[in-house]
Amino acid sequence: MVTYQRARGALVANPYGQASCVPVSGLMPSQGARATLDAMRRTHRIAASCTLAIVLSLPLFLSAASSQAATPAPAVTAAVTDVHLTLPRPTGPHAVGLSTLDLVDTHRQDPWVPSAGPRRLMVSVFYPARPGTGAPAPYMTAEEAALLLQKQAPGAGLPPGTLSGTRSWARTGARPAPGRFPLVVLSPGFTLPRTTLTSLAEDLASRGYVVALVNHTYEDSGTTFPDGRTLACTICDTLPPGGWVAVNESRAEDVSFVIDELTGRHSPWPYHRTIDRNRIGMAGHSGGGSAAASAMAADRRVRAGVDMDGTFDVRPPAAGVGVRPFLLLGTEVGHAPGKDTSWDQAWADLGGWKRWLTVAGAVHFNFTDLPVLASQVGIPLPGETIAAERAAAITRAYVGAFFDLQLKGIPQPLLDAPSRAYPEVTFQHPYDAVGD
Repeated sequence: MVTYQRARGALVANPYGQASCVPVSGLMPSQGARATLDAMRRTHRIAASCTLAIVLSLPLFLSAASSQAATPAPAVTAAVTDVHLTLPRPTGPHAVGLSTLDLVDTHRQDPWVPSAGPRRLMVSVFYPARPGTGAPAPYMTAEEAALLLQKQAPGAGLPPGTLSGTRSWARTGARPAPGRFPLVVLSPGFTLPRTTLTSLAEDLASRGYVVALVNHTYEDSGTTFPDGRTLACTICDTLPPGGWVAVNESRAEDVSFVIDELTGRHSPWPYHRTIDRNRIGMAGHSGGGSAAASAMAADRRVRAGVDMDGTFDVRPPAAGVGVRPFLLLGTEVGHAPGKDTSWDQAWADLGGWKRWLTVAGAVHFNFTDLPVLASQVGIPLPGETIAAERAAAITRAYVGAFFDLQLKGIPQPLLDAPSRAYPEVTFQHPYDAVGD
């Protein structure tokens, strides 16, 4: 794999097969308030102990507000371990390339592990590529898969290679397609590794976007860095001082730093000139969806945002979203009007183009890769009454249409009214929607 590492402003070879940028040298809930929040519909907190349990058929109570202890996983049969998992094929006209960057913010100490030094982030950059170039990209490292399984489902018997060997469609070392493309930043759910949004990232790249999929260090089950270390989560079981607001604010800083690195004149990404710096958006799942609003507040460069089934920790208008367009895309069971008061409040306050869409039959994780992978080993999700691949297609269709409209200016009838092609999708408060 051809990759790059930046040291003192120069690009040098990285033997680990990933790109690296090496360093050269509001509201704070009380304990009582935090307990109250735990009792509410904090859907992004479910991920804290249930990340891969759905893939292994561990019990999940997706309507529960707090994490539940997992019961022992059933034994995995030889037939299951022999399955070769595959992500859905991207729908756009472009082939997809992938670069992996190790970015270090030398101006910011890590907020969760100060002794670690500067904040360090792994970022997967997907981009439109020339067909027939590059080599198949791995889904995740064996170490990441092993740690995920060890933490979420000890004794399940599923080899880490079954998960890490998932077939994706991106290719490393692929030559970029000609042209300049909008940038979309993706933020995963709290405790979930960035790989859980790979299918959405690949699809957006195939439709003509550069996609930065950010791993927020110490906030997921485990991330492997180029030096061989795999860093596990340090705040998944006990939130830091400042609670969810602090997590949102940290993620907003992560996102601004990543945008700086990708769009700057001395970017460590060799294809940075393919990015149109005037067209930047962000989407996130669960806690990452809430963070999208916080990132828009902190950085005016983010012109449009999407929250996929995440409770807001900071009211979007107070966070400074203003009149910029925002899409709420969630489950009908968890985010229909009256189900999550933070969405009701956000809808009333958002002043720009806005849509509130819910998907019937979907559960919280249907906006990620995990249900698709679970379905391929014959494991249904508790509460899921929609086919996993169908839910993935809906997610990709509506998120893609949103960014096509807001970042490319292409009219999208799909966002104007209910579609016969997607009868599972309901437009909530259609007469209150702004911007047609």
